[in-house]
Amino acid sequence: MVRYLAPLVIFLILAGFFYKGLFLNPQDVPSPLIDKPAPSFQLSNLHEVNQVVARDEMLGKVWILNVWASWCVSCRQEHPVFMQLARTGQVPIYGLNYKDKREDAIQWLVDFGNPYVASGFDSDGRVGVDFGVYGVPETYIIDKQGIIRHKHTGPVTVDAVQNEIMPLVRKLQG
Repeated sequence: MVRYLAPLVIFLILAGFFYKGLFLNPQDVPSPLIDKPAPSFQLSNLHEVNQVVARDEMLGKVWILNVWASWCVSCRQEHPVFMQLARTGQVPIYGLNYKDKREDAIQWLVDFGNPYVASGFDSDGRVGVDFGVYGVPETYIIDKQGIIRHKHTGPVTVDAVQNEIMPLVRKLQG
């Protein structure tokens, strides 16, 4: 009897896990960096090779870090949202150009507009790895002390800006 009951119990347990998985949001990927300091970085500026974009320059202000690439289809989808947000001037948006070619990234911003105060050029993806990036786009909200307070995986939408990102930015700007 136990010989027949054991596979049934295992099957029911696995079925329960699969059933629960049906109701999870695939974009809700927990980050171990939430409420921890953003990784320190110093990258060359995408547009000005001799200038540096560094995390420490942003200390003292709430800011958004958007990880993007010219080869990223979803980045193109979210880009108008960032253009609109940048025009409001409510929060500075910095870019992390991830595993891209400098010329392609610059041309992409020429073609579609540049919402970024500055973009760090992360050609080998090391800074992205430090942030736990596993795919682009990803967007982080970082507070005045340099602490990551939120991570949005996937393309940012108008709804996400209105209901998730800007309420938190306003709260952190306090």
